[in-house]
Amino acid sequence: MEKADSSRRASKNQPNPLPVLAILAKDVGELAVHETKVFSPILKGWHPLAAGVAVATLHSCYANEIKQFISGIMELTPDAVQVLRAADKLEKDLVQIAVEDAVDSEDGGKAIIREMPPYEAETAIANLVKGWIKTRLDRLKEWVDRNLQQEVWNPQANQEGYAASAVEILRIIDEALDAFFQLPIPTHPALLPDLMAGLDKCLQYYVMKAKSGCGTRNTYIPTMPALTRCEIGSKFQGVWKKKEKSQNSQKRNSQVATMNGDNSFGIPQLCVRINTFHCIRSEMDVLEKRIITHLRNCESAHVEDFSNGLSKKFELTPSACVEGVQLLSEAVAYKIVFHDLSHVLWDGLYVGEPSSSRIDPLLQELERNLLIISETVHERVRTRIITDTMKASCDGFLLVLLAGGPSRAFSRQDSQIIEDDFKALKDLFWANGDGLPADLIDKFSSTVRGVLPLFRTDSESLIERFRRVTLETYGSSARSRLPLPPTSGQWNPTEPNTLLRVLCYRNDETASKFLKKTYNLPKKL
Repeated sequence: MEKADSSRRASKNQPNPLPVLAILAKDVGELAVHETKVFSPILKGWHPLAAGVAVATLHSCYANEIKQFISGIMELTPDAVQVLRAADKLEKDLVQIAVEDAVDSEDGGKAIIREMPPYEAETAIANLVKGWIKTRLDRLKEWVDRNLQQEVWNPQANQEGYAASAVEILRIIDEALDAFFQLPIPTHPALLPDLMAGLDKCLQYYVMKAKSGCGTRNTYIPTMPALTRCEIGSKFQGVWKKKEKSQNSQKRNSQVATMNGDNSFGIPQLCVRINTFHCIRSEMDVLEKRIITHLRNCESAHVEDFSNGLSKKFELTPSACVEGVQLLSEAVAYKIVFHDLSHVLWDGLYVGEPSSSRIDPLLQELERNLLIISETVHERVRTRIITDTMKASCDGFLLVLLAGGPSRAFSRQDSQIIEDDFKALKDLFWANGDGLPADLIDKFSSTVRGVLPLFRTDSESLIERFRRVTLETYGSSARSRLPLPPTSGQWNPTEPNTLLRVLCYRNDETASKFLKKTYNLPKKL
């Protein structure tokens, strides 16, 4: 120890002087080799395990110093790692000498090895690295909380149209990986999964937090009004319709008032969130490739570290991004159709006289919103959002026809207007071949296509079909009195509730009398 201390003082002025315990470990190792070469062969005459006893003694002397050192380390420093690595090397060398010396003994040297309790230097290094990882991750999580509160999701923030905070978090993660692989430790591959899992959780947390509060499809769909029948040829129809219209909008606006408290949930801002998730998802592959490169350059990597791919993959974030894109894509679509355009859809389309309240105002507003989406959203996710908007538009169109409240009534003659309007809606998304592919449009308009023929079918046939389908559904118990079929929302020309709703909005005497007689439905809410 005196020699080590004087060596340290001598090297004090040199760059990167060795810590004293690292010098001591090296000196003890040299002393052990000298001992086994010079003295042990002679001393073996008096003791069968002379070299083993010598190294066990040296091991125990160094143990006193290293244990004290380990208990005092608070954080990962180059000096600490240097000492621990030197201690680990010394211990392996001493054990090796003891094993070789005891090769001929009865127990193969087990008794001597038992006298050399491990320094646990590798465990100490691992614990320090885990502490280092935890500190980084805690800081990163705090950063996410702080920065997402300030994030404005501005489409003009950068050319790519994703959030500035996403660029920053990916940079921080990249730096953390660089710093990890620069740590002067021998066990990068073994400790990498801890770091990966932590970074993965932080990124997943970012995605979860960024999508929270954006609403879902169901946030925006209005509540269906109770079933009513048509007021046939009433002079006061106009009065009821105006009143009903204002009630309709009040009911809806209270639902979504919370969503519009601040502008970070506007359509362009939601589109930036979608871009952000797409960007993070794409960046995962880049990060994973970079980790493989780091491992290749790392001193302790083995072939199996590359074959076991899981520890180098982000498990949670990619699926969180995919789910985030799906959820927000639907939220954007249904927000546009049912919230932002409620004045031209829910409160406007076919209110009063269908021929004078047709679909054109809705189409103009939809087109304006589709333009915003096209300009804001990354091309890889654009088709998805436009497809969801088409689905939402078809849902909205059917909701107006089948659950639009007493302010709407349709005669059989109106069926042509409805079919022409629906064709115009599909044409908007087809955009002369520049929009959605025809097969997608067909797929998502199939429900409407199935229901529209009911609007040109005469009331007697509809009533007959309704009776038949209800009897098939409910069996003989429905013969004496037709039960009121519940609303499933799965509109279908052979589903009792869909047929019933077409009758509810049928502007003729036959339908109205049937509904009065069978269910005693009121004419107004």
